[in-house]
Amino acid sequence: MTKHYGMFQFKEGVTEEEITLCFVTMKAMVGKIPGLLNMEYGPYDSTEGLNDGYTHGFIMDFESPEAREAYLPHPIHEEVKALVVPKLERVVVFDFNI
Repeated sequence: MTKHYGMFQFKEGVTEEEITLCFVTMKAMVGKIPGLLNMEYGPYDSTEGLNDGYTHGFIMDFESPEAREAYLPHPIHEEVKALVVPKLERVVVFDFNI
């Protein structure tokens, strides 16, 4: 299984409704893109303060590294990126296999 983890810092002025729409749209890819098994997301919620300005995170589960690679150029993923990326100040994505 491949874990695809990301952190977002949204641009100033992006509303909570827009943020929710971004993540709901991302989660809707599950079942539409082969090999994308699950997606969870949420806002930063720790007193540690080590988020470096990132406000939200997500984790996607892919059945394999090949499924993740097929997801990256998938047309549905490209549509979702067109909605989400313009609202971001910064993003970090990190993948690992378990």
